[in-house]
Amino acid sequence: MASVKSNTTIKEYQNFVKEVYGLCNDRDFSVGDMLANVERFVMRGLKGIRKKDPEKTKLNLMIALSWFVSLMNQLHIDLGNEVWQRFPYVCSYCGVCPCICWARKIKIRQKISRNDRLRPNTLSDFQKMFKKIYPPQGRSLEHEGVHLAEETGELSEAILKYRGAHQEEDFNEIALEAADFFSCLAGVFNSLDFDIARQLAANFSHNCHVCKKAPCQCSFIDIVRFKS
Repeated sequence: MASVKSNTTIKEYQNFVKEVYGLCNDRDFSVGDMLANVERFVMRGLKGIRKKDPEKTKLNLMIALSWFVSLMNQLHIDLGNEVWQRFPYVCSYCGVCPCICWARKIKIRQKISRNDRLRPNTLSDFQKMFKKIYPPQGRSLEHEGVHLAEETGELSEAILKYRGAHQEEDFNEIALEAADFFSCLAGVFNSLDFDIARQLAANFSHNCHVCKKAPCQCSFIDIVRFKS
């Protein structure tokens, strides 16, 4: 039986998604399809913010996260490593924790030093790291939602650029934008005081959260027509 634990690492969650959903993902969904589903559920989550419906926001962004991890698996990107390279317990732009970009009006990306001894281990630890870098009390939920929308677009742009030319530097840009996208998801969840790992453990205690099988046996039609 495949399951997610509350102390899961990002890599372990990627492996869980590969074990449960990898077969149907590879058979039925292209990179473009994956990206479209990430965008679809992010937009639904943002609609929840606009309508002041936090439960709708949480549910849809959790689904977006699962599609995003499926996308990372299909592209063979180690999300945990990319997030740490981009955010080594400091803001990726100003290089400080907590972030001082707004206060100092920093416009040029600063050189960042990395101390690997500080690297978070679990998914929960990564979420706590982002809470320290970008304290939720300093940003509104609406601000976090706008930032997530921006990073969703930048991730899409990077993927489309790579698919157009298949250059290594374009692929590397996908990894950078993936880390930024993940940081923004964490930012929204921190603003909602929502524990990502705990909810994943509740949703995925026994294989696929819908059909309860591994590999997932949900039909293609049920997947593409799923509404939250």
